[in-house]
Amino acid sequence: MPKPHKVAMVKTLNSEVTASGSVVLSDFTGINVGQISELRTRCRAAGVTFRVVKNTLIERAVEGTSLEGLTEHFNGPTAIAFSEDMVAPAKVLNDFRKEFGKLEVKAGYVDGQVIDKSGVIALADLPGREQLLAMVVGTLQAPISGLVRALNGNISGLAQVLDQIAKKKEEAA
Repeated sequence: MPKPHKVAMVKTLNSEVTASGSVVLSDFTGINVGQISELRTRCRAAGVTFRVVKNTLIERAVEGTSLEGLTEHFNGPTAIAFSEDMVAPAKVLNDFRKEFGKLEVKAGYVDGQVIDKSGVIALADLPGREQLLAMVVGTLQAPISGLVRALNGNISGLAQVLDQIAKKKEEAA
């Protein structure tokens, strides 16, 4: 007989994980309490939920959902990070992994697809949303800036030619 608090936990996990934009699974073996607290703080600051859950509970939570492909990675100590932001969980965990070297990324789920460790790391290396928007704005502004320079160049060139004609007429007169 399932215990009521476990059933409630599975339902909560199911609703949270299925509503998220991305999920990253990791192995936290070798991380001490201070470091895991630091990781949780970083996750909260980035809008990422970080939970250590029993594999059987998370398996039941994703059963019958599009996240079911992650079940093969539910072995050993497993922590799950998820957020509505598609890149945030991968970025936070990858930055922590680079700094402390103890967190091991297992797999992830983004945009309806299960991705492996290398996919999660590649996702984490993408520029942030603000940086991507700045790149788009810069790309959109480049043709306009070029047009303005070309028009200014033509106008200034015309002004120089007219000025030279005026000087020649003054010299001739």
